[in-house]
Amino acid sequence: MSSIRFDGRVAIVTGAGGGLGRHYALDLAARGAKVVVNDLGGARDGTGQSDAALAVVEEIRAAGGEAIANGGDVADYEQMAAMVAEAKARWGGVHILINNAGVLRDKTFAKMTPEDFAFVVRVHLLGTALTTKACWDTFREQNYGRVLMTSSSSGLFGNFGQANYGAAKLGIAGLTRTLAIEGARHDIRVNTIAPTAGTRMTEDLFPEAAFAAFAPEKVAPGALYLVSEDAPTNVILGAGAGAFQAAYITLTPGMLLSGDDLSPEGVAAHWDAIVDRSGEIVPRSGAEQAMSIAALLPS
Repeated sequence: MSSIRFDGRVAIVTGAGGGLGRHYALDLAARGAKVVVNDLGGARDGTGQSDAALAVVEEIRAAGGEAIANGGDVADYEQMAAMVAEAKARWGGVHILINNAGVLRDKTFAKMTPEDFAFVVRVHLLGTALTTKACWDTFREQNYGRVLMTSSSSGLFGNFGQANYGAAKLGIAGLTRTLAIEGARHDIRVNTIAPTAGTRMTEDLFPEAAFAAFAPEKVAPGALYLVSEDAPTNVILGAGAGAFQAAYITLTPGMLLSGDDLSPEGVAAHWDAIVDRSGEIVPRSGAEQAMSIAALLPS
């Protein structure tokens, strides 16, 4: 098994002042990458600021690595563009982006304010899109880029009290799929990780024993593989406690309805056949859904 290294690569990790992002940054630096440690330094709900990023930079430097701190807001495009420009001026390029920054404002949808919904979507979805956009032209010019997005089981499968978070996280998975297609000809590989980890974000959700079992360092190997030179693209990887799983968005063969069956009553009558998962496929693009429908039409 050959060693995965990042010598000569420059990586940006957002939300890297603690938890998963800190481990990503430390592990990338230990394997040769020069790292921009980005963190606004706020509390779990996004309020306040701190020097969390600088503390991680000091850890990296103490271990013999190279890193700089950045306190920019991921949802502010100008700040993200400036961060990329600083990295390029210092090290000549940017090759890896891990979009990890996030906040939580959990409440049931009935009690959630529009402001709390918008804020969480802004940080997660818009922040991911804008930070990636700030790197995108550089990746295209280099004909090389590795992007890791952070989704969640709450987005992929739903979770009580996380309508804002889940909506943003599934949106990120959708963004990944399109960017993986658009980036392919420039060797820009874009993947999604859905981590389950004991961090500051989840410390009140895990029992103590489980919190230790789901340590963030047990997620980091999957993240680093997905930003390596030989990484796949357009993958959704679940990761937690040292276990790794692939998640898929699938499509059943379905059923063509016509005549009297082309009605709400017909859909109801044929529901079991429509949702039958025998022979389901994993489309590689949205166009494949239209193609699968066309295959059902009479020739």
